[in-house]
Amino acid sequence: MFSFLVSFIASALLTLLVIKEVKLHGPALDSDFGGVQKNHVHSVARIGGLSIFFAVAISACISIWRVPAMTSWMLSLMACSFIAFAGGIVEDYTGKVSAMRRLVLTMAAALLAYFLLDARIDRIDWPFSVWSVPYIWLALPISVLAVAGIANAINIIDGFNGLASVVTICMLLSLGYVALQVNDMFVLVAALMVAGATAGFLVWNYPVGLIFLGDGGAYFIGFMLGELALLLVVRNPQVSTWYAALLLIYPAFETLFSAYRRMFVRGKSPTMPDGIHLHSLIFRRIVQWAVGRKEGRALLRRNSLTSPYLWMFSLMAVIPATMFWRHTWVLMFFCLLFMISYIWLYVRIVRFKAPRWMIRHKKH
Repeated sequence: MFSFLVSFIASALLTLLVIKEVKLHGPALDSDFGGVQKNHVHSVARIGGLSIFFAVAISACISIWRVPAMTSWMLSLMACSFIAFAGGIVEDYTGKVSAMRRLVLTMAAALLAYFLLDARIDRIDWPFSVWSVPYIWLALPISVLAVAGIANAINIIDGFNGLASVVTICMLLSLGYVALQVNDMFVLVAALMVAGATAGFLVWNYPVGLIFLGDGGAYFIGFMLGELALLLVVRNPQVSTWYAALLLIYPAFETLFSAYRRMFVRGKSPTMPDGIHLHSLIFRRIVQWAVGRKEGRALLRRNSLTSPYLWMFSLMAVIPATMFWRHTWVLMFFCLLFMISYIWLYVRIVRFKAPRWMIRHKKH
């Protein structure tokens, strides 16, 4: 827990500094209130990733000092993650780094990690067999796309105060727990470092949204999440590959479903942003009826009330993944159950038939 506490304290203090020091914001203020995915009414700095990255870097240095054996692993992981972080933070400041360029940079980071950390998908577990992936021409693109896809997926679900942060904290703590079970100290320490830094940021992000995660933060956390899940599985054969699949299924399936919806249902580019993600629908069609539509205070309250729905929903995957991390057939069952539940819930909300337990009665 030492790594978690160091990252938490460093991140909380650094995030406060970023909020207070206007010069650090520069042009990185989110003042676009009319975008399809915008749900705030005042200018907010979107460089929360800056404090998270530096908090993790500080914690990494202390971890290296305490356990020198981790030096090469930790330095390699931080070097790779910086590439993914750089594309996002430059976009936060300039608004000129396209989604495709950010994705390419994250793929480059995952490619580097493939060779420096041996972070690769080398097998796929099944209930009664294991498919090995021995060829680099197959393992390399699958590994790179998987990590880059998760990083992009975390950016996509980062739509409301605390949503992406709490979801990723739960996933990182799960990784830490399983790493502890298999005695993988590197993954354990790294997961707790990132979880602590994200929690320190969360203090100022939820519920009032004094600062946003930004693309830099989302890509950095998403990259670390994908890499650590990959490393845990490849370094520890007793951990089922379906553990990583179930653990990350909420952001991953959200991204795949959104791409399908845009391309085949709406006939548009899969990279075009829209306002009908699951979290956006919950915000507009469930929470708004309870809190109201126009007032700034009501909008802020709606924003903060939306995230807990998705926290609970993501735990439908995180909890069974954590409990059954070595049982492939159980993990596969819960993957299927989650996808069915997601589609069922999405269709119900689209048709204005949300389950009663989700509906809050409007307060006058």
